[in-house]
Amino acid sequence: MPYPTKLTPATIENAAWQLFQQGGPDALSMRPLADVLGVRPGSLYRHFDSRDALLGALAARAAHELQLELQTAAEDHLPRNALQAAAGAYLHYARSNPHAYALLLVPAEADPQPGLKTTAGKALWNTLLRLVGDLSGHPDDTDHAVALWTFLHGAASLERAGIYGPSGPRGGIDLGLAALLDHMQEAGAGGNPPS
Repeated sequence: MPYPTKLTPATIENAAWQLFQQGGPDALSMRPLADVLGVRPGSLYRHFDSRDALLGALAARAAHELQLELQTAAEDHLPRNALQAAAGAYLHYARSNPHAYALLLVPAEADPQPGLKTTAGKALWNTLLRLVGDLSGHPDDTDHAVALWTFLHGAASLERAGIYGPSGPRGGIDLGLAALLDHMQEAGAGGNPPS
């Protein structure tokens, strides 16, 4: 076996991310990860004291990735189109990265805080809150941000579970999103902060 390159938290996390994205949490254990990296399993514990700690790092990575997706989609758009593009990016990320998306919302066994409670998760929330506030005119529009996040997560979860069936959601997601965006825009035009 060739001598492995220097083992760092980043190299471990990158290899773990690949295993996780391919097979989900069941595919990620320390022995196969060590095999991929060409090291002994004990070497991994110098950098991550448990599998749960490694899953926590992956959850933060997923939150960061999703935040970047939202920001990139929203760039150079007026507030309504920015939020609509970000919503599309959210659903695309959930479809394209089902294991990473699920990790955001499921707490690790040893850590009762899911990926959204990490620093990266809070940055993701703040990005969504900013986009909503830009449309509604209220910078701390938590009510509308929660409504939008609930809607997007519900749509992503129903799709992943196959509840929509072979015909898919048809225009239902677009209809629901338009209604939410209309409400936010009306709140901004009326000047009344959400209650």
